Amino acid sequence: MFECLKREGVEVIFGFPGGSVLDLYHEMTNHDIRHILVRHEQGAAHMADGYARATGRVGVCLVTSGPGATNTVTGVATAYADSVPMVIITGQVPTAMIGDDAFQEVDIIGITRPCTKHSYLVRDVNDLARVIKEAFYLARTGRPGPVLVDLPKDVQQAQADFRYPRRIDLPGYHPTVEAHMGQIKRAYQFIKKARHPVLYIGGGVVHSGAYDELVRFAEMTRIPVTGTLMGLGSFPATVTDAAGRKEPHPLWLGMLGMHGTFRANMAVSHSDLLIAVGARFDDRVTGKISGFAPKAKIVHIDIDPTSISKNVEVDIPIVGDCKNALEKLIQMVEAEPIEGLDELRAPWAGQIHEWRETYPLAYTQDSDVIKPQFVVDTIYRVSNGDAVITTEVGQNQMWTAQYYLFDRPRRLLTSGGLGTMGYGLPAAIGAQVGMPDRLVVDIAGDGSIQMNIQEVITAVCNCLPVKVAILNNRYLGMVRQWQELFYQKNYCGTCLDASPDFVKLAEAYGAVGLRATKPEEVEPVLREAFSINKPVLMDFVVSPEEGVYPMVPAGKSISEMLLV
Repeated sequence: MFECLKREGVEVIFGFPGGSVLDLYHEMTNHDIRHILVRHEQGAAHMADGYARATGRVGVCLVTSGPGATNTVTGVATAYADSVPMVIITGQVPTAMIGDDAFQEVDIIGITRPCTKHSYLVRDVNDLARVIKEAFYLARTGRPGPVLVDLPKDVQQAQADFRYPRRIDLPGYHPTVEAHMGQIKRAYQFIKKARHPVLYIGGGVVHSGAYDELVRFAEMTRIPVTGTLMGLGSFPATVTDAAGRKEPHPLWLGMLGMHGTFRANMAVSHSDLLIAVGARFDDRVTGKISGFAPKAKIVHIDIDPTSISKNVEVDIPIVGDCKNALEKLIQMVEAEPIEGLDELRAPWAGQIHEWRETYPLAYTQDSDVIKPQFVVDTIYRVSNGDAVITTEVGQNQMWTAQYYLFDRPRRLLTSGGLGTMGYGLPAAIGAQVGMPDRLVVDIAGDGSIQMNIQEVITAVCNCLPVKVAILNNRYLGMVRQWQELFYQKNYCGTCLDASPDFVKLAEAYGAVGLRATKPEEVEPVLREAFSINKPVLMDFVVSPEEGVYPMVPAGKSISEMLLV
């Protein structure tokens, strides 16, 4: 097992021991693989996820059978929804006892089948090397995702000669990497004629490493770019001028969708060509399908053929790797430059500039109460936009997407598809393990941080200086916002007046606790936290009823935004 993991480049495992994996833990000390002991198996899955997203490598977690395995399911489903490459190794009762309701037996293969890319139950030790090689290959190729390997105790104790396969032979699994040139040419004819085009990018651009190609293609064709939550950082939000000052990138529209910018939602709604790259037309992006880009021809580039025309019918499907497709489009632009590009695209650029100036993302910090947007904005300024940011889920997540300007991929780690509260802290720990020299900050809510707050001690014990910025509004903020707008302000189950003292809680875990209750205290607290080489929890007491805007109500098109 461990020789296989080393062959796959595994340097760290996030795990929690138990009876059915004791043999693996007994052997682990003989191998140069770092083990991070978590305090809950869900934390192990999220740490492996955060490690994978931050580094681009496959994350690995190891847990025991039964409840140990089931505790990972939320983390596995999170990774599956966001296409994160992970291998989850679970212990299992001996093969002879499978199906007998033995102590700590569950059918983890059956339980996770809907939320894994593939799963294996290893019944013969002679199959183990092949299974591990296949698991890592499946996890990292095509549309990435989690793969589970269930390992019975008697198989762990069995012996076999080590032979690691040289080749992978998986009939029926042959991801299409090369984009079809005929479809590329068809798409480029649309691009040459479009007057109101928009590039709509998602997490597939991150996974394929297509950042440089995307920037070059957009700038060559002067097509404005909007991104999903998972696509943020795939196109730079800012550019640096000659004096070293950051300015908004003229082609960047910001995030689109339910809490997208006015300019992004309006640009998509008025586009005549929408080029989707590595995105899957999620409902949080499209709003009412009939009102989504109603006048646009749609080109969809994705390595997963099942994602194309799944939610929105497209005019030109292009199955292939995003990087490969963009490289071919760049070749088309170089071979056949767009005639009259200035005249063709200048009016569209002017319209987008007008939307940007008329309805910008904005907040006013004009009172003694801290605005949560101000905290995120200050984190951006103090970190110079160069931190690895994780988030929990809810208002904290959306304010981060709106006010922290991401210029590079793998800088925002967040649960997009599943929306998992409790994700941010363990993901930050995983990211810090993978990126030990980087500043890693979890922007959290006071509700979601408590779902996996036990992992503070994991950071402390492993000397991982993650920073947690808690936007403490004493509510489950996003749910409260929906209750305010659509449920007659019936705040049932969303008030958190009984939250703990986060400063004392941090100190109890051996971390550092800091608090800010006034706007003028925000920056000093952040600077102090960032200077401390230990885990720090920062409690920012913010305006309790601040909302996230723009907001598209459920069932409305993305052009029908609530702005205040």
